[in-house]
This record gives sequence, structure tokens and C-alpha cells, in this order.
Amino acid sequence: LIAVPLGILCGMSPIFNAALNPLIQIFKPVSPLAWLRIASIVIIWWYSATNVDYAMFSRAFLISATTVSLCSLWPTLVNTALGVASVNKDYLNVAKVLNLSWWQTLVKIIVPASLPLMFAGLRISLGVGWMVLIAADMLAQNPGLGKFVWDMFQNGSNSTYARIAVAVLVIGLVGLVLDRLMVCLRNLVSFGNNAPA
Repeated sequence: LIAVPLGILCGMSPIFNAALNPLIQIFKPVSPLAWLRIASIVIIWWYSATNVDYAMFSRAFLISATTVSLCSLWPTLVNTALGVASVNKDYLNVAKVLNLSWWQTLVKIIVPASLPLMFAGLRISLGVGWMVLIAADMLAQNPGLGKFVWDMFQNGSNSTYARIAVAVLVIGLVGLVLDRLMVCLRNLVSFGNNAPA
């Protein structure tokens, strides 16, 4: 929801790309641990400033979700911008000849032509997001696989190491399933050669 529109704007406008690119290069390499701490500070401050006694989501969930979002949007943003910027100029010339509006050019030419790179970024973002979610669950104590692995590690008995190993396999299998689902989604909306990646 954030990365794709920004990537399209960056790819279509060299001025917008030049303005946003320094921010991307500054924030892209920031560690998930740093984002987790910043998200924690902001969300805890927001909860205390608004005196929220009840909320739709717990603080731990919001901290994890914000951290995952901040870490995983960069690959999609960069790949979408590259895909839009590398659309064949002949396609854009045809759009001018046909007097297509800006919206029609975007929907009928630019987005379909940039889908392969866009989905490459989405697949990378999904993998990064899943990896960061496990770490964020560990550190934010949000119920999930990450907290389960952390609790088993803290337990320290011999039987817990087997549970940690099984949890690692489950994490890997879920990551594989998510990647395959993204490939299937790409094949549904793309045109041309949909060879499995």
C-alpha cells in the first residue's frame, strides 16, 4: 500500500525520484533492531499520550507490525521504481498516439509492463517481512513463533532444543508457502512467460 504507489511515482517522475532517493538510501540499510526500538518508543508514547485503556490491537502487535512494514517496504519500492522507469518507450509513444489519459497510460501500459520487477520486489519484501516478524515477536514479546522460540531458549532444558528445531523448520516452511503463493499471484496477474521462479 505504501511502496507500490511511491515506486510508481519515483519511476514516472525523475524529479520525485531524485527527491526521494536520498531518503531511501538512508533508511534502507537501517537494522530491524533499530526500527523496533523506534517503533516501540513512538507507539508506547502514543498509547500513554492518548490514555488508551483499550484498543483494537495490543501494543506488542502494533510494534511488530510497524517494524515489519518499515523493514520490508524498501525492496518493493526500489523494484517498482526500476520497473516503471524501464518500461519500453515505444509503449509510451503508442499511448501518446492513442491520446490515452495519464490514468489510462498508468493502468493499461505502465503497471502491466512493470509487473515482473514489481513482483520480484514483493517477493523479496515478503521474505524480509517474515524474517523480521519472527525477530520482532521475540523482542516485542508478541505471541507468535518468535516468542515461542525465545521462551524455549530461556527454558534451557534438553527437550526444548528439539522444539526450537521444529519451530525453525515451521518458520522455513511457512516462508516457502508464502513465496509460492506470491509466485501464483504473479502468474495470475502477469502476461507472457510465467515460468516458475
